[in-house]
Amino acid sequence: MKIDQQAVRQLLDRARREVDSGLLPSVQIALAREGELIASETYGDATDDTRYVVYSATKAFVAGAVWALIGDGAIDVSRRVVDYIPEFGTNGKDVITVEQVMLHTSGFPSAPLSALQGDTSAGRTAAFASWRLNWDPGSTYEYHPTSAHWVLAEIVERVSGTDFRTVVQERVTDPAGLTRVLGDVPHRAAELVLVGEPATAEEMLAVYGVAEIDPGEVTNDALLGFNDPDVQRVGVPGGGGVMRAADLAMYYQAILHNPGELWRPDVLHDVRTNVRNSLPERTMGLPANRTLGLIQAGADGKSNLRGMGRTVSPGTIGHNGAKGQIAWGDPITGLSLGYCTNGLDDNEVRTPRRTTAIASLAAVCVTD
Repeated sequence: MKIDQQAVRQLLDRARREVDSGLLPSVQIALAREGELIASETYGDATDDTRYVVYSATKAFVAGAVWALIGDGAIDVSRRVVDYIPEFGTNGKDVITVEQVMLHTSGFPSAPLSALQGDTSAGRTAAFASWRLNWDPGSTYEYHPTSAHWVLAEIVERVSGTDFRTVVQERVTDPAGLTRVLGDVPHRAAELVLVGEPATAEEMLAVYGVAEIDPGEVTNDALLGFNDPDVQRVGVPGGGGVMRAADLAMYYQAILHNPGELWRPDVLHDVRTNVRNSLPERTMGLPANRTLGLIQAGADGKSNLRGMGRTVSPGTIGHNGAKGQIAWGDPITGLSLGYCTNGLDDNEVRTPRRTTAIASLAAVCVTD
């Protein structure tokens, strides 16, 4: 396979469209293959060195720290969370396993914990004690926007004796050749701006079959809250990563190629191929297709609904972020994609359509 330069140009032209139209203040896009960037461009009011809040694309970096500790024998995902955090076991949570936390089947999707409270182990532990279950752990799947990764962060600290943000740096981003992306990073992110207008009820019904979707804790106000430098400094493990599109693309190159055996090979193989959660999501009914920390595109024709476009191979793995952040790697073509924007589009229909278009164009940027 070789790079199709015309396809790359089509991808870049599509990425800049909303900037040219005045909808988005800036975007960054990066495409990589064989451990190197193929293309990396910034459009709008930003530079190639601008960092962005990537929201839930952060989760894959925290998962990467967990994978490293699994390889060390320090974490066993079949064990209960209370084996690592005894204080977690209140209100029936003593049965929850680490695997369930990583698969979003642990039963506390909206458990409250503010960014500033989560900055310390004491703050996290105090919150855990009050959390209650919405359902029996393992019985159903509902996305945990932040709660699950606060638990993973605490487990990482308990078994390593080191701040979770530093573990992510030392075990994940430094070996992958990337800068620090969580916590006290050397760059402020581009200012987040709410743009666009909400989709109409008719548009929502046509696309989703429902007139509105409850955002849960992922409200516009919550997303804009990451403009606060104190919140950025915390490095919320479920959504507070600050990085470039190139960092996302190159991280998935590391997941595809495991340079320097960053992770134990059998652990990484499991992460990339073993779908442990195929339960339907509670609201939309989409099968989860979750591995241990990532989402697999799948062969059911619904890869676009999982944020990876329509043209990726079924084994593509990734984890996107709110309001259109894109991050995935395709083991068949070897391509990986990163896309970031600081324009938080309020239109619940336009954003996923943009994601599908960009991801689909990216996946065909090679030719035989």
